[in-house]
Amino acid sequence: MNTSFKIAAAASVLGLWLLADISRAAEPLTVVTTTPTLKSLVEAVGGDKVKVASIGAGDEDPHFIQAKPSFMVLARKADLWVRVGMELEIGYEGLILDGSRNGKIRVGQPGHLDVSEKVIKLEVPTGKVTRDMGDVHPLGNPHYWLDPLNGRIMAREIADRLAQLDPNDAAAFAQNYKAFEKALDERMFGPELVATLGGDKLWALQLRHQLLPYLDESKLRGKLGGWQAAMLPLAGQSIITQHKSWGYFTNRFGLSVAGELEPKPGIPPTAAHLAETIELIKRNGIKVILLEPFYERKAADNVRQKTGAKVVVCASAVGGQKEATDYLALMDLIVNKLSDALGAPAARATASQATLR
Repeated sequence: MNTSFKIAAAASVLGLWLLADISRAAEPLTVVTTTPTLKSLVEAVGGDKVKVASIGAGDEDPHFIQAKPSFMVLARKADLWVRVGMELEIGYEGLILDGSRNGKIRVGQPGHLDVSEKVIKLEVPTGKVTRDMGDVHPLGNPHYWLDPLNGRIMAREIADRLAQLDPNDAAAFAQNYKAFEKALDERMFGPELVATLGGDKLWALQLRHQLLPYLDESKLRGKLGGWQAAMLPLAGQSIITQHKSWGYFTNRFGLSVAGELEPKPGIPPTAAHLAETIELIKRNGIKVILLEPFYERKAADNVRQKTGAKVVVCASAVGGQKEATDYLALMDLIVNKLSDALGAPAARATASQATLR
């Protein structure tokens, strides 16, 4: 075999190897999430560099997903598994991960992401948790995605992990995250105010409860829009919920949850507890009973008939209702439904204008 032929053959093999390597690098990361809300966030920051599936649906209770064999097959092919954490998935995650036989996505591996690690947590028990307390999570309330600041944090964590797994596309993930961050900030505070002060400063002021005083002092109150402006007239009002799933949303926007239809988390409503709730609503003039679509309305309607409070059925996850097409649309939906139910239609219009601008 002459030298030139050997060189040509080697070049051909090297070229095929490089083409195969490029092909592998160009393939999107396969991501499996436990909820459709997480799926929406992965899609937002991953773009066309990811292929995402959720094992949970938006119209089902995320506490009670079944560990189906099809989910194990799905997880077997995953490069990244993303969970809510705080033991929300405790009843099924281990079974799915064990059944997948995919070492890349085990807890502690780069292919396993718990997005709860850096979020703001509420209702973290300080004492011993027992089953007598109902479905209380020892690590705190896991419905943290309903705080839009946590949504911002979650998206950043996802972008960072995608970049770790696929360094070649790190710039794309960072760019997608910045676009999502800007869109969320504008939905929260209005585009004009974000352009004036920047999202980071606005969130810092909001966290310190100094946003409104600062805007008044700076003569910028008129620039406030978005979800913050829509919910502002409702601050201080109380609502009743079915389950302890709305505390993050009400905490962020200055509402309060006076009570739940469940006597304890995860325990179905009882006649005695509903009677107490009816008296609570009458005594405090509470206007709204809020529950997710996967709960039966019987108990809520019973309370409504005896108090006149409105029953508001609203998704708490992407896909839970047709309007909740992604994370930002989910938050739009919640803000608009509560604005309407609590009597702030003008504020609702403000939120819509901020969304469309």
